[in-house]
Amino acid sequence: MQFLYTPLVLVGVLLVITLVLIVIDKLLGGGGDKMITINQDTQIPVMGDDTLLTTLSNEGIHLPSACGGKATCGACKFRLIDGGDNELKPTEIPLLSKEEQESGVRLSCQVKVRGDMKIEIPPGLLSAKEYKTVVEYMEDLTYDTKLVRFRLQNGQTIDFKPGQYAQIKVPGIEITRAYSMASNPKDNTVIEMIIRQVPKGQATTYVHKALEVGDKVSLTGPFGHFYLSDTDKEMICIAGGSGKAPIRSILSVLKDRNMPRKVKYFFGAKTTKDLYMSEEFMKLQEEFPNFTYIPALSEPTPEENWTGEVGLITDVVDRLVGDLSDAEAYLCGSPGMIAACTKVLKKHDIQDANVFFDKFS
Repeated sequence: MQFLYTPLVLVGVLLVITLVLIVIDKLLGGGGDKMITINQDTQIPVMGDDTLLTTLSNEGIHLPSACGGKATCGACKFRLIDGGDNELKPTEIPLLSKEEQESGVRLSCQVKVRGDMKIEIPPGLLSAKEYKTVVEYMEDLTYDTKLVRFRLQNGQTIDFKPGQYAQIKVPGIEITRAYSMASNPKDNTVIEMIIRQVPKGQATTYVHKALEVGDKVSLTGPFGHFYLSDTDKEMICIAGGSGKAPIRSILSVLKDRNMPRKVKYFFGAKTTKDLYMSEEFMKLQEEFPNFTYIPALSEPTPEENWTGEVGLITDVVDRLVGDLSDAEAYLCGSPGMIAACTKVLKKHDIQDANVFFDKFS
């Protein structure tokens, strides 16, 4: 009989511990009705215990989170005015400037809702929505890059600026990843994305290996401050890899306006295997004298018989641009590429305020 009593005693002890933990959690503010006040004029009753990022998403308020709430992208920032956990977590510190830390800026993926909170969110983010879509078309652009077209469902339309991005919710593994929209905003029932395979990347593996035409996919957006400015300045566009997506969207709008601005578009790749959509941009160049498309290869093979520009994209840009004191630059690529290109552009007197970039990690 003693052997029977021992497991029962252990079960009883575990139940008591569980109840104690639940009581402690309640006393600390977990669970129950909480009130989140946003920008002083919007109040939302919510349940506690989850992160602010998830809590707001459940209420239809979608903050950007390119890393899916892993505290690596720093996109889900908000300002904590009152309530909540005031102590910065170690995961937040590298992603917040000293000024942001001192003014109460936090990462919503790292802050738990434990009580009433007053917060500030950029008003533009409140217009982001979740969209139900169906994959309408897929195309292999290169050996590691796909074009995916999503058709919005249920009469939904999306209003975005050329250059902005949306997030894909990967089913089954509860992660989101951000990809720039490559389509023309006037086609407001369609979102096109150019997605490059990332080794061991969960989201890109899903897109490249599992996603099929007809599949249902949830997207959130639009997000981002990288978009076409309303000026008549000369434009220098520089991209590599899937960085062609936001530039394509921007150029589609300029095409609709009959290309009113002078544009030079530099696209860097290793070999011709990494080039795609060149015909589309060469045709644009033939149609509009104001537009010049300049693909450059850093490692062309003899078999390719490449007759275009050769070298690192920074060297090609340095050779082919002149005075940029009254020009704008739109850069899309890795942080390293953007830093190197910015350095070159400054040699040609571009103003810091006229350099816009979209970093792809």
